[in-house]
Amino acid sequence: MRILGIESSADETSAAVVEDGKNLLSNIVASSLKLHEVYGGIVPEIAARSHLEVIIPTIEKALADAGTNWQDIDAIAVTKGPGLIGSLLIGVLTARTLAISKNKPLYAVNHVEAHVYANFITETKLQNYQLPKHQPQFPCLALIVSGGHSQLVLFKNHGDYQILGQTRDDAVGEAYDKVAKMLGFPYPGGPSIEKAARLGNPQAINLPQAKLDGEYEFSFSGLKTAVLRAAQALIGEDYTFPSSKLPERLNEAQKADIAASFERAALLALVDATAKATIRLNPKSIVIAGGVAASGGLRRELEDKLPLAPTYTDMKLCTDNAAMIASLAYYRHSMDTPADTYSLSPEPNLAM
Repeated sequence: MRILGIESSADETSAAVVEDGKNLLSNIVASSLKLHEVYGGIVPEIAARSHLEVIIPTIEKALADAGTNWQDIDAIAVTKGPGLIGSLLIGVLTARTLAISKNKPLYAVNHVEAHVYANFITETKLQNYQLPKHQPQFPCLALIVSGGHSQLVLFKNHGDYQILGQTRDDAVGEAYDKVAKMLGFPYPGGPSIEKAARLGNPQAINLPQAKLDGEYEFSFSGLKTAVLRAAQALIGEDYTFPSSKLPERLNEAQKADIAASFERAALLALVDATAKATIRLNPKSIVIAGGVAASGGLRRELEDKLPLAPTYTDMKLCTDNAAMIASLAYYRHSMDTPADTYSLSPEPNLAM
């Protein structure tokens, strides 16, 4: 079964063709990241306009690269949510139009759940993809970490999962972005922080861990504030000193130490919760999913601390992409009825 996936939840327009939920035939991503860098984050109107400009050429290239015509496509899958409403709207309306005109069933997919299914893609003839050798086994423990989500989820089977814990406030990826901005690093913050952290001392600043009632819950808002206060103290200023002026006062060594100390504290929260869940629930497999799963630091920490080696996919499939959308749709199509192509609407706050 060949499924055309369409993803447009944030700043990346993507289309992919995946066969039987595991064989990657094509994966095209057109990112508008460069347009947002100057603003230090995604500007929704700019993102939506970019999707509108590139979505049809992206889909056409995905079909061409897969060596597939419309007759060979069995279904279309699209991200319904969560995400930015303007961005989602472009993808959903395009998918609806194609489903009607090409007479194909349309499946609406949860973007966050789909991140896990990037790890179910194990075959491809495309170059420069390093995929898992085997699909995850159930029960599967999934750490889903991105700019908008931080969740620990136990998958008992396809479509049967339990959310063990999630962030009470900011997602870990958002915390990376905010700390990077404090230090004057470019957006997105994850790669910038990771690069600077290699030159710093992770023990230089003692940053707190959030104390929460739920053993698998996360909180990163207080950590951001602690980083801000530590940076202000390093330059001899109090809490009234504006964060926007920190980059010009901090030297490169101080920035590296702050980045390394922050990364250590953020990763410790993720790794500790995952390790606790692994010991208590004894899953058969563990996967890391979402944009932050591309972090080399997170991968190393989990490999060192977990009794079971985690699975993670190629970095190109960690960030937003349509291959994961198509893969999830394959495994859910026998459980879900196709969406109504005349009434499907995006849900920006869609939860798992």
